[in-house]
Amino acid sequence: MDMMRAAMYDRYGPPEVLYFADLPIPEVPADQVLVRVEASSVNGGELSAREGKIRLLTGRRFPKLVGIDLVGSVERVGAEVSSVKVGDRVWGLVDESVFGATAEFALVRPEKLAPAPTTLEPVEAVTLLAGGTTSITALRDHAHLGPGERLLVRGASGGVGSLAVQIGKLFGAHVTGLAGAKNLDFVRSLGADEVHDYRTTTPADLGRFDVVLDTAGTDHRTYRGLLAPGGRMVAVSLDFDHLPGSIAYLAGSAVHGAQRVRFFRGDPHSDLVAELTRHADSGDVRPVVDTVHPLENIATAHRALEAGGVRGKHVVRIS
Repeated sequence: MDMMRAAMYDRYGPPEVLYFADLPIPEVPADQVLVRVEASSVNGGELSAREGKIRLLTGRRFPKLVGIDLVGSVERVGAEVSSVKVGDRVWGLVDESVFGATAEFALVRPEKLAPAPTTLEPVEAVTLLAGGTTSITALRDHAHLGPGERLLVRGASGGVGSLAVQIGKLFGAHVTGLAGAKNLDFVRSLGADEVHDYRTTTPADLGRFDVVLDTAGTDHRTYRGLLAPGGRMVAVSLDFDHLPGSIAYLAGSAVHGAQRVRFFRGDPHSDLVAELTRHADSGDVRPVVDTVHPLENIATAHRALEAGGVRGKHVVRIS
Protein backbone atom coordinates (compact mmCIF):
# COMPACT_ATOMS: atom_id res chain seq x y z
CA MET A 1 0.00 0.00 0.00
CA ASP A 2 1.39 3.40 -1.01
CA MET A 3 1.78 5.81 1.89
CA MET A 4 2.02 9.57 2.33
CA ARG A 5 2.92 12.00 5.08
CA ALA A 6 0.13 14.19 6.45
CA ALA A 7 -0.39 16.67 9.29
CA MET A 8 -3.14 15.74 11.74
CA TYR A 9 -4.35 15.73 15.34
CA ASP A 10 -6.08 13.19 17.58
CA ARG A 11 -7.77 15.57 20.03
CA TYR A 12 -8.75 19.21 20.27
CA GLY A 13 -6.22 21.48 21.88
CA PRO A 14 -3.22 23.80 21.44
CA PRO A 15 -0.71 23.55 18.57
CA GLU A 16 1.12 20.81 20.43
CA VAL A 17 -1.64 18.31 19.52
CA LEU A 18 -0.49 18.49 15.89
CA TYR A 19 1.86 15.92 14.45
CA PHE A 20 2.68 14.39 11.08
CA ALA A 21 2.45 10.70 10.29
CA ASP A 22 2.11 8.19 7.46
CA LEU A 23 -1.31 7.49 6.00
CA PRO A 24 -2.39 5.46 3.00
CA ILE A 25 -2.65 7.53 -0.17
CA PRO A 26 -6.42 7.78 -0.69
CA GLU A 27 -8.25 6.05 -3.50
CA VAL A 28 -9.59 8.52 -6.03
CA PRO A 29 -13.40 8.71 -6.32
CA ALA A 30 -14.80 8.99 -9.83
CA ASP A 31 -15.62 12.69 -9.42
CA GLN A 32 -12.40 13.86 -7.73
CA VAL A 33 -8.72 14.50 -8.38
CA LEU A 34 -5.62 13.45 -6.45
CA VAL A 35 -3.11 16.30 -6.23
CA ARG A 36 0.54 15.90 -5.29
CA VAL A 37 0.89 18.87 -2.94
CA GLU A 38 3.94 21.12 -2.99
CA ALA A 39 2.77 23.88 -0.64
CA SER A 40 -0.12 24.70 1.67
CA SER A 41 -0.71 27.48 4.20
CA VAL A 42 -2.16 27.99 7.67
CA ASN A 43 -5.54 29.73 7.84
CA GLY A 44 -7.36 31.18 10.84
CA GLY A 45 -10.31 28.81 10.51
CA GLU A 46 -7.99 25.87 11.04
CA LEU A 47 -6.92 27.25 14.42
CA SER A 48 -10.51 27.44 15.62
CA ALA A 49 -11.22 23.94 14.32
CA ARG A 50 -8.12 22.49 15.99
CA GLU A 51 -8.94 24.18 19.30
CA GLY A 52 -12.45 22.69 19.24
CA LYS A 53 -14.24 26.04 19.12
CA ILE A 54 -16.48 24.79 16.32
CA ARG A 55 -16.74 21.17 17.46
CA LEU A 56 -20.49 21.20 16.84
CA LEU A 57 -19.55 21.37 13.16
CA THR A 58 -16.35 19.34 13.16
CA GLY A 59 -17.53 16.53 15.46
CA ARG A 60 -15.51 14.14 17.57
CA ARG A 61 -14.21 11.70 14.99
CA PHE A 62 -10.40 11.59 14.96
CA PRO A 63 -7.79 11.81 13.59
CA LYS A 64 -8.51 15.05 11.79
CA LEU A 65 -6.46 16.52 8.96
CA VAL A 66 -5.48 20.17 8.45
CA GLY A 67 -4.98 22.48 5.52
CA ILE A 68 -7.39 24.24 3.15
CA ASP A 69 -5.37 25.55 0.20
CA LEU A 70 -2.74 23.92 -1.99
CA VAL A 71 -0.49 24.24 -5.00
CA GLY A 72 0.76 21.17 -6.80
CA SER A 73 0.28 18.84 -9.76
CA VAL A 74 -2.42 16.38 -10.72
CA GLU A 75 -1.36 12.83 -9.85
CA ARG A 76 -4.54 10.90 -10.70
CA VAL A 77 -8.00 11.75 -11.98
CA GLY A 78 -11.33 10.07 -11.33
CA ALA A 79 -13.13 8.32 -14.17
CA GLU A 80 -15.73 11.09 -14.49
CA VAL A 81 -13.26 14.00 -14.55
CA SER A 82 -12.40 15.63 -17.87
CA SER A 83 -11.47 19.20 -16.88
CA VAL A 84 -7.91 18.35 -15.76
CA LYS A 85 -5.39 15.68 -16.66
CA VAL A 86 -2.44 13.98 -14.99
CA GLY A 87 0.55 16.31 -14.82
CA ASP A 88 -1.40 19.58 -14.87
CA ARG A 89 -0.04 22.29 -12.57
CA VAL A 90 -2.97 23.39 -10.41
CA TRP A 91 -3.96 25.30 -7.32
CA GLY A 92 -7.18 25.40 -5.36
CA LEU A 93 -8.94 24.60 -2.12
CA VAL A 94 -10.25 21.45 -0.48
CA ASP A 95 -13.61 21.23 1.27
CA GLU A 96 -13.37 22.91 4.69
CA SER A 97 -15.52 20.15 6.16
CA VAL A 98 -12.66 17.67 5.72
CA PHE A 99 -9.49 19.81 5.31
CA GLY A 100 -6.47 17.70 4.31
CA ALA A 101 -4.41 20.02 2.08
CA THR A 102 -1.37 19.88 4.39
CA ALA A 103 -0.27 16.46 3.18
CA GLU A 104 1.82 14.99 0.40
CA PHE A 105 -1.38 14.11 -1.49
CA ALA A 106 -4.89 15.53 -1.24
CA LEU A 107 -8.25 14.79 -2.81
CA VAL A 108 -9.84 17.83 -4.45
CA ARG A 109 -13.00 18.31 -6.47
CA PRO A 110 -12.10 19.52 -9.97
CA GLU A 111 -14.54 22.41 -9.70
CA LYS A 112 -12.30 23.82 -6.92
CA LEU A 113 -9.14 23.81 -9.05
CA ALA A 114 -7.64 26.06 -11.73
CA PRO A 115 -4.29 26.31 -13.51
CA ALA A 116 -1.62 27.53 -11.09
CA PRO A 117 0.18 30.85 -11.72
CA THR A 118 3.21 30.42 -13.95
CA THR A 119 5.06 33.43 -12.54
CA LEU A 120 5.24 32.36 -8.88
CA GLU A 121 6.85 29.59 -6.90
CA PRO A 122 4.40 27.28 -5.05
CA VAL A 123 5.27 28.74 -1.62
CA GLU A 124 4.51 32.20 -3.00
CA ALA A 125 1.35 31.34 -4.91
CA VAL A 126 -0.35 29.51 -2.06
CA THR A 127 -0.37 32.70 0.04
CA LEU A 128 -2.83 34.26 -2.42
CA LEU A 129 -5.50 31.57 -2.55
CA ALA A 130 -7.73 31.84 0.50
CA GLY A 131 -7.21 35.56 1.04
CA GLY A 132 -7.51 36.46 -2.63
CA THR A 133 -10.70 34.54 -3.35
CA THR A 134 -12.25 35.75 -0.09
CA SER A 135 -11.36 39.38 -0.82
CA ILE A 136 -12.72 39.35 -4.37
CA THR A 137 -15.97 37.77 -3.19
CA ALA A 138 -16.32 40.12 -0.22
CA LEU A 139 -15.47 43.39 -1.96
CA ARG A 140 -16.91 42.81 -5.41
CA ASP A 141 -19.84 40.45 -4.92
CA HIS A 142 -21.05 41.35 -1.41
CA ALA A 143 -19.96 44.96 -0.86
CA HIS A 144 -20.07 46.06 -4.52
CA LEU A 145 -17.05 48.27 -3.86
CA GLY A 146 -16.72 51.03 -6.47
CA PRO A 147 -13.95 53.38 -7.64
CA GLY A 148 -13.34 56.29 -5.30
CA GLU A 149 -15.15 54.73 -2.34
CA ARG A 150 -13.54 54.63 1.09
CA LEU A 151 -12.64 51.12 2.30
CA LEU A 152 -11.52 50.18 5.81
CA VAL A 153 -9.72 46.84 6.22
CA ARG A 154 -9.40 45.46 9.75
CA GLY A 155 -6.50 43.06 10.14
CA ALA A 156 -4.82 44.54 7.08
CA SER A 157 -1.51 42.69 7.52
CA GLY A 158 -2.99 39.19 7.78
CA GLY A 159 -3.72 36.49 5.24
CA VAL A 160 -7.04 37.95 4.11
CA GLY A 161 -6.42 41.59 4.98
CA SER A 162 -3.18 41.86 3.03
CA LEU A 163 -5.01 40.69 -0.09
CA ALA A 164 -8.04 42.87 0.64
CA VAL A 165 -5.80 45.95 0.62
CA GLN A 166 -4.46 44.98 -2.81
CA ILE A 167 -7.85 44.00 -4.24
CA GLY A 168 -9.39 47.19 -2.86
CA LYS A 169 -6.80 49.28 -4.68
CA LEU A 170 -7.33 47.19 -7.82
CA PHE A 171 -11.00 48.14 -7.67
CA GLY A 172 -10.08 51.84 -7.39
CA ALA A 173 -10.95 52.42 -3.72
CA HIS A 174 -9.26 54.69 -1.17
CA VAL A 175 -7.98 52.07 1.30
CA THR A 176 -7.38 52.52 5.03
CA GLY A 177 -5.70 49.64 6.84
CA LEU A 178 -5.72 48.76 10.55
CA ALA A 179 -2.78 46.68 11.75
CA GLY A 180 -0.21 46.38 14.53
CA ALA A 181 2.48 49.06 14.85
CA LYS A 182 5.29 46.90 13.47
CA ASN A 183 3.30 46.12 10.32
CA LEU A 184 2.22 49.62 9.32
CA ASP A 185 4.98 50.08 6.75
CA PHE A 186 4.23 46.63 5.34
CA VAL A 187 0.54 47.48 4.86
CA ARG A 188 1.51 50.78 3.28
CA SER A 189 3.78 48.90 0.85
CA LEU A 190 0.75 46.88 -0.29
CA GLY A 191 -0.83 50.10 -1.54
CA ALA A 192 -2.89 51.33 1.41
CA ASP A 193 -3.55 55.07 1.31
CA GLU A 194 -3.73 55.31 5.11
CA VAL A 195 -2.57 52.97 7.86
CA HIS A 196 -3.28 53.07 11.59
CA ASP A 197 -2.17 51.14 14.65
CA TYR A 198 -5.29 49.41 15.93
CA ARG A 199 -3.96 49.53 19.49
CA THR A 200 -3.62 53.31 19.65
CA THR A 201 -6.26 54.48 17.17
CA THR A 202 -9.86 54.52 18.34
CA PRO A 203 -12.65 53.88 15.83
CA ALA A 204 -13.88 57.43 16.44
CA ASP A 205 -10.57 58.71 15.00
CA LEU A 206 -11.05 56.97 11.66
CA GLY A 207 -13.93 58.82 10.07
CA ARG A 208 -16.62 57.30 7.84
CA PHE A 209 -16.36 54.57 5.23
CA ASP A 210 -18.41 53.27 2.36
CA VAL A 211 -17.22 49.72 3.00
CA VAL A 212 -15.75 48.03 6.09
CA LEU A 213 -14.14 44.62 5.63
CA ASP A 214 -13.73 42.90 8.99
CA THR A 215 -11.29 40.00 9.30
CA ALA A 216 -10.97 40.21 13.11
CA GLY A 217 -14.40 38.91 14.13
CA THR A 218 -14.80 41.21 17.15
CA ASP A 219 -16.54 44.54 17.86
CA HIS A 220 -18.83 44.28 14.85
CA ARG A 221 -21.26 46.77 16.36
CA THR A 222 -18.55 49.42 16.83
CA TYR A 223 -17.19 49.19 13.30
CA ARG A 224 -20.64 49.03 11.79
CA GLY A 225 -21.10 52.47 13.33
CA LEU A 226 -18.36 53.85 11.04
CA LEU A 227 -20.43 53.29 7.91
CA ALA A 228 -21.47 56.33 5.92
CA PRO A 229 -25.04 56.52 4.61
CA GLY A 230 -25.43 53.66 2.15
CA GLY A 231 -22.35 51.98 3.60
CA ARG A 232 -21.80 48.22 3.62
CA MET A 233 -19.91 46.03 6.08
CA VAL A 234 -18.69 42.53 5.26
CA ALA A 235 -17.47 40.21 8.02
CA VAL A 236 -15.40 37.18 7.09
CA SER A 237 -14.75 35.99 10.65
CA LEU A 238 -16.72 35.38 13.83
CA ASP A 239 -15.81 35.97 17.47
CA PHE A 240 -15.16 32.33 18.31
CA ASP A 241 -14.68 33.13 22.00
CA HIS A 242 -18.26 34.47 22.12
CA LEU A 243 -19.73 32.49 19.26
CA PRO A 244 -23.48 32.48 20.09
CA GLY A 245 -23.55 36.25 20.60
CA SER A 246 -21.48 36.88 17.49
CA ILE A 247 -23.79 34.77 15.33
CA ALA A 248 -26.89 36.38 16.85
CA TYR A 249 -25.63 39.91 16.17
CA LEU A 250 -24.70 39.20 12.57
CA ALA A 251 -28.00 37.43 11.94
CA GLY A 252 -29.92 40.34 13.42
CA SER A 253 -27.95 42.96 11.53
CA ALA A 254 -28.71 41.19 8.26
CA VAL A 255 -32.42 42.03 8.59
CA HIS A 256 -32.59 45.09 10.86
CA GLY A 257 -31.18 48.58 10.41
CA ALA A 258 -30.23 50.67 7.43
CA GLN A 259 -26.64 49.43 7.37
CA ARG A 260 -26.54 45.66 7.30
CA VAL A 261 -23.57 43.44 8.00
CA ARG A 262 -23.01 40.74 5.42
CA PHE A 263 -21.28 37.57 6.58
CA PHE A 264 -20.11 34.71 4.40
CA ARG A 265 -17.81 31.72 4.44
CA GLY A 266 -15.84 31.37 1.23
CA ASP A 267 -16.54 28.47 -1.10
CA PRO A 268 -14.65 29.46 -4.26
CA HIS A 269 -15.01 27.48 -7.46
CA SER A 270 -12.68 27.14 -10.42
CA ASP A 271 -13.82 30.28 -12.24
CA LEU A 272 -12.93 32.46 -9.24
CA VAL A 273 -9.64 30.62 -8.69
CA ALA A 274 -8.85 31.08 -12.40
CA GLU A 275 -9.59 34.81 -12.07
CA LEU A 276 -7.08 34.96 -9.23
CA THR A 277 -4.56 33.14 -11.44
CA ARG A 278 -4.86 35.95 -14.00
CA HIS A 279 -4.40 38.61 -11.31
CA ALA A 280 -1.33 36.79 -9.96
CA ASP A 281 0.32 36.33 -13.37
CA SER A 282 -0.38 39.93 -14.38
CA GLY A 283 1.14 41.28 -11.15
CA ASP A 284 -2.13 42.82 -9.91
CA VAL A 285 -1.55 41.10 -6.57
CA ARG A 286 1.71 40.01 -5.03
CA PRO A 287 2.46 37.13 -2.67
CA VAL A 288 2.60 37.79 1.04
CA VAL A 289 4.90 35.19 2.61
CA ASP A 290 5.61 35.58 6.32
CA THR A 291 7.51 32.33 7.02
CA VAL A 292 7.95 29.01 5.22
CA HIS A 293 7.79 25.94 7.49
CA PRO A 294 8.56 22.31 6.67
CA LEU A 295 5.73 19.82 7.18
CA GLU A 296 7.34 18.41 10.31
CA ASN A 297 7.07 21.86 11.91
CA ILE A 298 3.30 22.13 11.48
CA ALA A 299 2.82 22.84 15.20
CA THR A 300 5.33 25.71 14.97
CA ALA A 301 3.42 27.16 12.03
CA HIS A 302 0.12 27.10 13.95
CA ARG A 303 1.78 28.58 17.02
CA ALA A 304 3.24 31.41 14.96
CA LEU A 305 -0.13 32.34 13.50
CA GLU A 306 -1.73 32.25 16.94
CA ALA A 307 0.93 34.62 18.25
CA GLY A 308 -0.37 37.36 15.96
CA GLY A 309 1.50 40.10 14.14
CA VAL A 310 1.63 38.02 10.97
CA ARG A 311 2.60 39.58 7.65
CA GLY A 312 0.65 37.66 5.04
CA LYS A 313 0.70 33.89 5.42
CA HIS A 314 2.61 31.14 7.18
CA VAL A 315 3.35 28.58 4.47
CA VAL A 316 3.95 24.84 4.84
CA ARG A 317 6.33 23.42 2.24
CA ILE A 318 5.31 19.84 1.51
CA SER A 319 7.62 18.66 -1.27
